[in-house]
Amino acid sequence: MPKRLRLTRRFPVAMTEDGYRRLRRFASEAGLDEGEALSFLFENFDSVIDEDTFGHRLRLFNAELEDRKR
Repeated sequence: MPKRLRLTRRFPVAMTEDGYRRLRRFASEAGLDEGEALSFLFENFDSVIDEDTFGHRLRLFNAELEDRKR
């Protein structure tokens, strides 16, 4: 059976537990595996994000990042 999506890149990823749980839930709901779900999200990034809240959420994440690493 041919693959429905050719995955050409593999890279080690460190994710928060919350992020990984959300990725797994999204992948399951969409009928994808985690790699396919990430490919979908990044290939469609501009249409998936809410541009009005993205900058604010990114600033919050970056502000909490050092504390989350500890």
